[in-house]
Amino acid sequence: MTALDQQNTQRSRRALLAGSVGNFIEWYEFGVYGFFATIIAANFFSPGATGDLEALIKTYASFALAFFFRPLGAAIFGRLGDRIGRRPLLILVVVLMSVATALIGVLPTYAAVGAAAPWLLTLVRILQGLSAGGEFGGAVSLMTEFAPPGRRGLYGSWQSFTVALGLLGGAGAAAIMAGLTSEADLKSWGWRIPFLLAVPLGGVALWLRLRLEETPSFQRAAAEPVRKPAGGEVARAILIGIARLMGWSAAGYTFLVVMPAYLQTALHATFQQGLLAAVLSNLGFALAIIPAGILSDRIGRRPVMLTGAVLIVVLALPLINVLQDPAGSAATKGVAVFVAGVVVGLLAGPGPAMLAEMFPTTVRYTGLGLAYSLSNAVFSGCAGLIITQLIKSTGDIDIPAYFVIATCLVSAVALLSLRNRGDLPD
Repeated sequence: MTALDQQNTQRSRRALLAGSVGNFIEWYEFGVYGFFATIIAANFFSPGATGDLEALIKTYASFALAFFFRPLGAAIFGRLGDRIGRRPLLILVVVLMSVATALIGVLPTYAAVGAAAPWLLTLVRILQGLSAGGEFGGAVSLMTEFAPPGRRGLYGSWQSFTVALGLLGGAGAAAIMAGLTSEADLKSWGWRIPFLLAVPLGGVALWLRLRLEETPSFQRAAAEPVRKPAGGEVARAILIGIARLMGWSAAGYTFLVVMPAYLQTALHATFQQGLLAAVLSNLGFALAIIPAGILSDRIGRRPVMLTGAVLIVVLALPLINVLQDPAGSAATKGVAVFVAGVVVGLLAGPGPAMLAEMFPTTVRYTGLGLAYSLSNAVFSGCAGLIITQLIKSTGDIDIPAYFVIATCLVSAVALLSLRNRGDLPD
């Protein structure tokens, strides 16, 4: 390996690490919020007479609202990132994300400030949503534009892998606090600690991103201006991207984040049992992502992602039924949630590279960021709200399975039009 090759390899690895750490913080916070949903509901949305399920629905409504600000963040930060570079915007968004996450840990509850509490929480979630909207497009652009030839699937899969690590980190922090504190202390102040950990995490992320260089693709585009695609071309690509991603978005949040609250409210599991299910599903998810990304570099994005979408359609209802079976063993239920995580990983591994390959450099940050954030706003951010509200109104505890089946069917059809081996357009 020449000195230049070594230098390029070092830059690629630095970009991979700097891009990954921001994603970790983003999904760590979303994971902690999801895992503490029932406690947050009691602290911020329960004036006393409100029922547990109704307060949980309000909590998920706040959760969903933040997701709907992600597309706005993707548009604002994406356009700036396509004009002035990936590096400065990635520095800005990681600071905003870390501050917003830490603020949740110091907000006053309903008992302290009354009806102002849910509004304050919602405002902070909006700030988090805006900054998170600028994270994905920039991080995936960074990773794939620095990736060596033939390894974009692997490099892009690290974005999804750090999503899994972030969710596992959130579950781990929640589980540790649940183990170290009494139930009363956890509901009173223990839940705040995982949110405050965003301060040191954000410091590490900021240090890594300050050491970044601008991507080679952006430097080439800035030096040799090329034709920007028409707005209609970009809009069409975004819509196709949303269709290809919606199954991943819906199944990912249903199986990886919403599941603990579903088990507690619909199946009457304990808080610890719900967290254990989240850890197992996210472990399966994490273990499948990078192999799926590597496989997509070898055989193409389409067969790997299509396999994941079809498997979810086939397995969703049986897996949910296993969890509902009161006679089922803990081991069987553990395997069920683990398998659910694995099949979502087949979508998540190749997904970032697939999206990056749909947009040229001049609109990549904006285009893939909008496709991802719009898909997540509807099918991830609303997953808890939709599932909980439908269970409340229908009494049907199979709703989570129906939700992911419907979305994965659409994604499977959209993935059929995907070119098996994509290029990263200039």
